[in-house]
Amino acid sequence: MVVGREAGAMTLSGVYLPLITPFAEDGEIAFEALEGLAHAALEEGAAGLVALGTTAEVATLTQEERRAVVELCARVCRERGAELVVGAGSSDTRSSAEALRALKEWPEVTAALVTVPSFVRPSEVGVLAHFTALSEQTPVPIVVYNIPYRTGQSVGAATLRRLGELPMVAGVKHAVGGVDQDTVTLLADPPEDFAVLAGDDPFFSALLALGASGGILASAHLHTRLFVDLVEAWRSGEVAHARALGHRLSVMSASMFAEPNPTVIKGVLHAQGRIPTASVRLPLVPASRDSVEAALRLL
Repeated sequence: MVVGREAGAMTLSGVYLPLITPFAEDGEIAFEALEGLAHAALEEGAAGLVALGTTAEVATLTQEERRAVVELCARVCRERGAELVVGAGSSDTRSSAEALRALKEWPEVTAALVTVPSFVRPSEVGVLAHFTALSEQTPVPIVVYNIPYRTGQSVGAATLRRLGELPMVAGVKHAVGGVDQDTVTLLADPPEDFAVLAGDDPFFSALLALGASGGILASAHLHTRLFVDLVEAWRSGEVAHARALGHRLSVMSASMFAEPNPTVIKGVLHAQGRIPTASVRLPLVPASRDSVEAALRLL
């Protein structure tokens, strides 16, 4: 749960759903379906929603569409007393600061998810300088999104610890494609009040076992309650149950990423009748029938 809008007064924990953006037959956003997905996840125990993440195909949304998505998510979170994290920022520090400042319009926003600068590939010193500058200007706590296989920039445990000491950095969405030495080192001794959230769904259980406080998980669109149960099982020391459930969810999650995210998840949600189409926007293309059917069998 997140308490307050200052990083030092908050703790991020539990399951957060990075919402897809469902599209109607005419290619426009299917807002009714989006709202249904948001309510369903919160009813099943998700701690909060993430709007405008990678899973939302945010790069293909217009500024007007992004605003409408945040408005909807803010209303749902306000109605349900849930947390709202919004993806913000880019590879440019100045425009990232502007995007963060704009979030003060929505008091429901409890944190911003900000990716490590991509493409420009700054040094780790540059990454630290980037987030130091943002922490001095942001109106909401920052969750650093560490995903080197998308950004081309690796950030080690030592730098992540220094980021965690910044006054407005509340945690990290850690998605390094596995459980590497930096993951183990960071979780062995994280900064105080610094949340490590799993960002690679198949490794969620492994990171919980090492001490992660939760996860931002696209595959939690499906069986949200089981992901919540997994968190509770590790916390309560039900190791045998947590291990067995974690194995099941890891296999299911892996099937959701057989093709680029969120194409398989959209295919499954459409097959379940929860969204009107499985459409994605170019350059993504819909997942193959084989991948969708394989995922449905595992469900």
